[in-house]
Amino acid sequence: MKASCPKVWIADKMSERAVEVFRSHGIEVDYKPGLSVEEQIKIAGDYDGIAVRSSTTLKGDLLAAAKNVKVIGRAGIGVDNIDVQTCSRRGVVVMNTPFGNTITTAELAIAHIVAAARQIPQATASTRAGKWEKAAFMGMELTGKKAGVIGAGNIGAIVCDRLKGLHMSVYVYDPFISDERASAMGVTKVDTVAELASMVDILTIHVPLIDATRNLVDFDVLKKMKKGSILVNCARGGIVDEDALYKVCKSGHLRAAALDVYTQEPAKANKLFALNNVTFTPHIGACSDEAQENVAVQVAEQMSDYLLTGSINNAVNVPSLSEEEANALAPFMGLASALGQFIGQVMRPGYDKVTIRFEGKVSKLNRPPLLNAILQGLLSHSMDEVNAVNVQMLAKERGIEVEEVSTEKSDHFSSLIRLIVEGDDGWRCVSGTVFDGINPRLVTIDECELELTPKGRLLFVENKDEPGAIADIASTLSDAGINIGDFRLGRREGKDEALALITIDSKPSAKVITTLESLKSVITVRHIHLEGM
Repeated sequence: MKASCPKVWIADKMSERAVEVFRSHGIEVDYKPGLSVEEQIKIAGDYDGIAVRSSTTLKGDLLAAAKNVKVIGRAGIGVDNIDVQTCSRRGVVVMNTPFGNTITTAELAIAHIVAAARQIPQATASTRAGKWEKAAFMGMELTGKKAGVIGAGNIGAIVCDRLKGLHMSVYVYDPFISDERASAMGVTKVDTVAELASMVDILTIHVPLIDATRNLVDFDVLKKMKKGSILVNCARGGIVDEDALYKVCKSGHLRAAALDVYTQEPAKANKLFALNNVTFTPHIGACSDEAQENVAVQVAEQMSDYLLTGSINNAVNVPSLSEEEANALAPFMGLASALGQFIGQVMRPGYDKVTIRFEGKVSKLNRPPLLNAILQGLLSHSMDEVNAVNVQMLAKERGIEVEEVSTEKSDHFSSLIRLIVEGDDGWRCVSGTVFDGINPRLVTIDECELELTPKGRLLFVENKDEPGAIADIASTLSDAGINIGDFRLGRREGKDEALALITIDSKPSAKVITTLESLKSVITVRHIHLEGM
């Protein structure tokens, strides 16, 4: 890093306010958008930082040519055009601007809702054609209607607020917010997408596209929607099954649908285009003057802070640690991740409070990375794009209270990390330590003493403490051809209940889990996969 005068290349078109911000911080900046790949490769090695939007692809030869780059800033949210894995391996910080587009995208969703309810695009086309078809464009009043919002994160929460301003009753499906958070937002939380779809007049989508949300709104969900209701998708293509949407819109079951995003983009051909009750925009959720200026200013501020002071904001890859800190934290980082992943797969989402207690020698280490590793493990199985930098921000947005307790005293171990999570599913507690300075161990689960190495695939089983329970579980796994690597037991004090933690060599099928759950002595079964362990 050039201490005297870092140099930044703005590779894509963005607000010139970014240039002003860089220069105000004493950073040399070249505004050179629209270059060919060959031209980009020739100059990439001259810069300490590169700011992009979506046009420039920082991968392969171009990223390799940027041999002096220390930070890449994406003016926007998505980083699909950046090879984040290679950047992380090279120590290049990749930042985005997750908040600059939120209001603009939320407002587009509201615009689509109003336009669909009043058939504004169709009425415009008719009027422009010289017709005067007042009777053909009977609208739907929104006041007093029920609105359903799938996803109550940054954008979804704003949409909820705007819908309430239209005097609509708002219902939300988001398994990652607690009942307390939903109450504070003034919305009603429901348990499934199908339930939400069946009860609302307007259904709008605001979740990322991940494996869990692909075709989340399928034919079954669409058929459960009220006849004459409206669907809006300004989130990501692929969340709505477009073939199913075509069927329900063509049949007239839905009054209207409005789309800003598509399974295939650019969407220059789509059979939905033939339907008069579906309206479209070309993925313009982030397209407003204010949003473009916001993301340009934010990315310039963030990159300047890093280049001049080393401060990192909104990084999408893991921040650096000193070599000494990394070596000291390494075994505890693995343990911390395992504790979070464990409860994240035992408890259903909807967390209210997370308490992390550091006891003994570990309390003297650099704890923020450990805390982040725990939260990342906890949320990574239910949320998209969770990383060690943004995880506390995501927890705060979901209304999750995070409490850290540190004490140099530990009753039984030289170091102990205890994780307690409270939420809609009650509470869970798991604790662990590191033996011999290198070997992580789980040592208690819900106050039951039970020692096991946290790695690979596990089955967590709660059962009645009665004869034959263990044999039934083992027999079921044997019949399914699943080998048991380890089997640890614990009893609940004062209750006729026990729990088992079983290391298994292969993934159990849904049928195996169902069979285990049907055993007369079994109360709870969870399959846990500890990634990276």
